[in-house]
Amino acid sequence: MTTQSIHQIGRIVFHPIVSSYSTTEIKKCSEHGNGKSATHCNWMEMQLSEETSAVWPLLNCRVPRTPWITGITGSFGAAIHGLNTPQLTDGVINRSKRMMLDTLGVGLIGSRTDVFNKALTYSKLFRSDERSSVWGQTDLSLPPHYAAFVNGIAVHSMDFDDTWHPATHPSGAVLPALLALAETLPRQPSGLDLLLAFNVGIEVQGRLMRFSREAYDIPERFHPPSVVGVMGSAAASAKLLDLSPAQCAHALAIAASSAGAPLANAATQTKPLHIGNAARRGLEAAQLARMGVEGNPDILEINCGFGVYYKDYNPSAMAESSSTDFRWVLEDQDVAFKRIPAHLGMHWVVDAALAARANLTNTVGNFDLSHIRKVTLRVPPSKYVNCAFPATEHQARHSFQFNASSALLDNQVTVSSFSRAHVDRPALKALLSKVQVETPQDNPPSFDKMYCVVELETEQGHSHVARCDTFYGHWRKPLSQEDLVEKFSVNASSVLCTEGVEGVIDVIGNIERARDCSILNSYLRMTGSEEQLYSRRSM
Repeated sequence: MTTQSIHQIGRIVFHPIVSSYSTTEIKKCSEHGNGKSATHCNWMEMQLSEETSAVWPLLNCRVPRTPWITGITGSFGAAIHGLNTPQLTDGVINRSKRMMLDTLGVGLIGSRTDVFNKALTYSKLFRSDERSSVWGQTDLSLPPHYAAFVNGIAVHSMDFDDTWHPATHPSGAVLPALLALAETLPRQPSGLDLLLAFNVGIEVQGRLMRFSREAYDIPERFHPPSVVGVMGSAAASAKLLDLSPAQCAHALAIAASSAGAPLANAATQTKPLHIGNAARRGLEAAQLARMGVEGNPDILEINCGFGVYYKDYNPSAMAESSSTDFRWVLEDQDVAFKRIPAHLGMHWVVDAALAARANLTNTVGNFDLSHIRKVTLRVPPSKYVNCAFPATEHQARHSFQFNASSALLDNQVTVSSFSRAHVDRPALKALLSKVQVETPQDNPPSFDKMYCVVELETEQGHSHVARCDTFYGHWRKPLSQEDLVEKFSVNASSVLCTEGVEGVIDVIGNIERARDCSILNSYLRMTGSEEQLYSRRSM
């Protein structure tokens, strides 16, 4: 091949081999000339024959090792690589900052749970030169993958973390991976870098869930964060590592082989591990892709790829990040923030039960358990949150019956409602025996469409009914910023000193202006004294 077949304008090279790339892509590679090393140009990867490799010296690029990935998977890889901070809108920044603050708060209080401590004991068995912080632990660090693992477990250990639509817990798999990874990088990312990578991880999850109508309903077969969460963690980690488009696509392919967890493990101590594994395995996938490990370049296209998880899989390409067609999913679909540490569906039944209790009390002057003949719950059909007599805290967090009964008995549901002492109360068990569940046909198993009715029938033959269509904290009725910060403060002060709590609030509130995100991990290690520890109270 001669240089006559190469058309060069300035430093932008046009040639039949590279003509399939956009002008922006060619320009981006050409800008890496100017004396920079070839490794700066590892973003444009395609297999060249010996003859066509003559193009690359003119671009000051190394000859790429692996093919450029096209199609749907390639579009995701290109978008992950190409998204940049100017594309973060005010709406997306504000919503994602709220998600980050809430995730840190529930992760901190979750770092004092039994399942977290067991996972931490296990993770201490492993050693590496690289170390990352464990939230709420002053002097303890772990290999980055295990820090992501245990912090992810902490986030979901009480089922207190955010929930999206279609149904998943988007933040818990992403933020632990990013904070663990950030501590290992030679240059600490800025707050804006962290915010961008976080939103990339959230965006990928949102796009993947929209490949199936099945994903819009309360799950029946697998726990969604174990499927889309690991992909979001891989995408976010790939972004923070500044991987090439092809490497980003391979990171998704690698992560897909670590996806999936059966819903049978909901309401057990294993369920929080789904989030921890998603954070850990996504981070590993990005790092393996960085080292040259490759997966199926059509992983998102084919039914035997990511399509194995859905019965009605219908994937589509991701819009180019520079295109006017690109719009963040989070811009149009907010998340729900929980006021109680339980499955999201419990929030409807708790609000309806509290309203029914208030109706009865206003009528008769007081609430007397002995006056209740029957409690009827009209809820959507969902077997894994229909537990008549829960025996553990995790079963209680997934029981319509338990949460309704706790709200009726105590006029509130709090963190302590799920303690062994509360679960085993004779009065609660007596009330549970009076609860019946009905599943009306017009009540779909969807967090966007479901409702809950609680009806109390007294021994005197009176009926007191209340219905909840949208609870406070749902994306249609979001928590105020004041209440969100209060939730964080209550949760975080169970572990951190006042300086740590206020420091995290300040850093997250101004994260887009932070030069170095390492300050966040410093505050997350500022544990409090026994006198400062949280006194559990209602949200």
